[in-house]
Amino acid sequence: MRHIVKSFYGNTVLNDVSFSLEKGHVHAIVGGNGAGKSTLMKILTGVYRKDSGEILVDGKNVDFSGYSGAASAGIRMIFQELSVVPTLTVVENIYLNHEEKKGLFNDDKNMRKDAEKLLDRLGIDVPVNEKIASLSVGYCQLIEIAKALSEKVKILVMDEPTASLSDTEVTRLFNIVRTLKSEGVSIVYISHRMSEILEIADEVTVLRDGKHIITGEAKNLTIAGIINYMLGDTGRNAFEYHERQQIQNPGVMVDVSGLSVDNLVTDVSFHVNKGEIVGLAGLMGSGRTEILESLFGIRKIQKGKITIEGKPIEIKNTQQAIQAGIALVPEDRRREGLVLTHSLKNNLLLALFERVKKNRLLIDGDKIRKISEESIADLNIKTNSIDTPISNLSGGNQQKVVIAKWLKNNPKLLLLDEPTAGIDIGAKGEIIKIIEDYAGRGNSVIVVSSEISELAAMCDRIVVLVNGRKTKELTRNEIKNEGVIQHAIQG
Repeated sequence: MRHIVKSFYGNTVLNDVSFSLEKGHVHAIVGGNGAGKSTLMKILTGVYRKDSGEILVDGKNVDFSGYSGAASAGIRMIFQELSVVPTLTVVENIYLNHEEKKGLFNDDKNMRKDAEKLLDRLGIDVPVNEKIASLSVGYCQLIEIAKALSEKVKILVMDEPTASLSDTEVTRLFNIVRTLKSEGVSIVYISHRMSEILEIADEVTVLRDGKHIITGEAKNLTIAGIINYMLGDTGRNAFEYHERQQIQNPGVMVDVSGLSVDNLVTDVSFHVNKGEIVGLAGLMGSGRTEILESLFGIRKIQKGKITIEGKPIEIKNTQQAIQAGIALVPEDRRREGLVLTHSLKNNLLLALFERVKKNRLLIDGDKIRKISEESIADLNIKTNSIDTPISNLSGGNQQKVVIAKWLKNNPKLLLLDEPTAGIDIGAKGEIIKIIEDYAGRGNSVIVVSSEISELAAMCDRIVVLVNGRKTKELTRNEIKNEGVIQHAIQG
């Protein structure tokens, strides 16, 4: 890939990036969120079209107009979001959309036979007639690989393939990767897990802010060196931490003791003081989101005790969480935080019906307007009207609406899962200020973010999670720069 340039809506996400992959090698691509890793690979696999530059495969210039074009050239990508169909069997998933035929009908017998050979070659011990729904996430990831290899593959792109895998499953995956290498398959490996990269990769390329920073042999690199290349200029923060005025009589707002959730979180303990912002830092699959969802009653807590202002509480559902003064801004605002077909006003009211009811049958229009206009003013939401469809707002303004609907409920504890994902730099700064002001009034915040610079900018303490366990707790004095956090989350 030579001098690749790609922009979305005037925002350049890849700027003159070149990348080379040798036959039978594993080439890792690393970089922070927004570095351009996935975009570069989606261009290679035909999902996106490049604005300029050229791609050569086996020395021939190619320009794929879609994923099917790249696949026919032997280039396939295993995306972070698994695409297996739970209600189908292993063999049905492997040959989905390219079934082997016997005349006009599917050749089920031959597909089962070929699937068994494929799984045996990859060392995947699972019955081909097993329904996908009964398999672990780890096995589903391996079936995705088998699915990709069921047709001729020259280049296989893996995007965060170990995010949800156990140590045993990672070992199995790496054995498969080594087998593919020996067969001449070239692999692009995208991951935030530095130790894995140095174990499995031949070469490593670092991207930062859509630009190529360095490519080097993995054997000559270290975790510390890669992190320095990722962050640049000594890892200075994109945002600065501001000391907030100490509240009187802070005390502990929430105490979590021995929390275990869905075999994804094990014996995690921490507390949050009044007026404090505590971050949960970790890689994908570390248990960050699961902790927030358990505190909000979405996931069942297997073990552990939770107290709010010293009083034990039991959270079995979201209604109990809301009654206890807890609010959650979810990771996916468009699917879980908003109703896109409704207006700004109606979205603000989702959590406020009790406050705007006139009686059992009617709601108070004047109250609705007053609350909506206050929220727009308080959070600087840019809109023409409270009746504007929420889908017409920018990502940053949509996120402000999600936050506003909960702030109007006056929660004691605000849970934020990736609060600035997919919004521009200006809106990020505004949302961080909103969070800081909320904590400054004596409330408490737990925030999950993959943007290390944001955690460093707003958190008073950071709880580090690795594979569902708490491994460290960083105080404000220890959070000197992003590099400190990056090192801690590597485990």
